[in-house]
Amino acid sequence: MKIREVLDYFERVIPLEFQESYDNSGLQTGNPEKELRCALLTLDVTEKTIEEAHKKKCNLIISHHPLIFHGLKKISGATPIERIIEKAIKSDISIYAAHTCLDNNINGLNSFVAQKMGIKNIKILSPSQNTLKKLVVFCPIDYAEKLRKTLFEAGAGHIGNYDSCSFNVAGTGSFRAGEGANPFVGETNMLHFENEIRIETIFPGIIQHQLIQAMLKAHPYEEVAYDIYPLDNFYYSIGSGIIGELEKEHNTEEFLLFLKDFFKTNCLKHNKTKISKIKTIAFCGGSGSFLINKAIEQKADIFITADLKYHDFQTDEILLADSGHYETEIFALELITSLIIKKFPTFAFLFSENISNPVSYI
Repeated sequence: MKIREVLDYFERVIPLEFQESYDNSGLQTGNPEKELRCALLTLDVTEKTIEEAHKKKCNLIISHHPLIFHGLKKISGATPIERIIEKAIKSDISIYAAHTCLDNNINGLNSFVAQKMGIKNIKILSPSQNTLKKLVVFCPIDYAEKLRKTLFEAGAGHIGNYDSCSFNVAGTGSFRAGEGANPFVGETNMLHFENEIRIETIFPGIIQHQLIQAMLKAHPYEEVAYDIYPLDNFYYSIGSGIIGELEKEHNTEEFLLFLKDFFKTNCLKHNKTKISKIKTIAFCGGSGSFLINKAIEQKADIFITADLKYHDFQTDEILLADSGHYETEIFALELITSLIIKKFPTFAFLFSENISNPVSYI
C-alpha cells in the first residue's frame, strides 16, 4: 500500500479545503508514492519524533499540528524546524498534518471530544459561509432520474441530515444543431423543441470538478446546458467549534472539577460569572477565543477552549474555561486512528512515545 492511498482516503473524509486560511495542513514532506511501511501518530513533530520514527521503521508521521506554518527560504539546519525537515528527508520520512481541517468538520475533533464529554445535539458553533454552490442542469424527461442519481452519488444534494435533495420542474427547451453537430434529438439545421426537466441541487464547492465531470458523462446531450450559482448559505457541517447540551444541568463548580479531571490538566483557568448551572456547552479545542461572542450569541452557559488572554476573562455573560491547548487537542490521535482504521482495519498505527505537553506547571 502506498502512502497516497491512506492520505487520499483521509482527505476524502476530512477535506483539506476546509482548513483555515492561515493554516498549512496536508503533506509537508515526503513522496506519497512510496510504499507505506508503518505510520507514527503524534501531536507535534520534534527532532525526537523523527528519531523515533526512523528507529521504528515508520516512513509516515501523521501529526495534528503542522511542522511548517510559514514559507522557508533555506534549509541549513540553523533552526529546529530546518533540522527536523533535514532529518526527515534523509530518513525518507513523510510528514502529514491534519490540524484545522480536522477541527472544522462536524465529524471532526471538536465533536469527537464533545461526545466524550457527554454532550448531545451537537451543531457547528460558527458554520462556514460562501462554500456552497447550486447546480442547475436541463435534461430530457426520460433521463432525469438517472442524472439525479449520478449527481447524488457524486456528492450533491446534502442538506443537514438529509440527502438526495433537489428541486425539479418541467419545461420546454429549444435548440438548433449546426453543421458538424451530432444531436441526441432533433435534426441538423432544424429548430427543435424538447420536453425537459430543470434539476436544481446544492453541493459543496470543493467537489465541483468531479461533480461536473460525472454530470457530463451521464448526460445524453452532446452539449450540456447547466448553470452554477455561488451561495451565501451557511454550510452547517463545516465550521469552527461546536455547541450542544448535556442531558441534565450541572452545578458550575461541579462541572469545572469534571473538566479538570476530564482534560487531565493541572491548571484549569476560568472567569467569575453569575452562571450557577451548566446545560448548554460550546467547545473549541486549541485557541478558540475568536468564538467567545458566537458562544454568547447562541446562549451557551460555558465555552471551553484554550489560550485565553487576560481581557478575555473580563465578561460575566458566559462561563469561560481555559482547559489547555495540549489537553483539548490530544484527542486528535485517537480520532485520526479511528477514521483511518475504518478503511484500513488491518493497518497498525503507532503512538509516539515522545508526546508531551510543552507547557509545564509548578
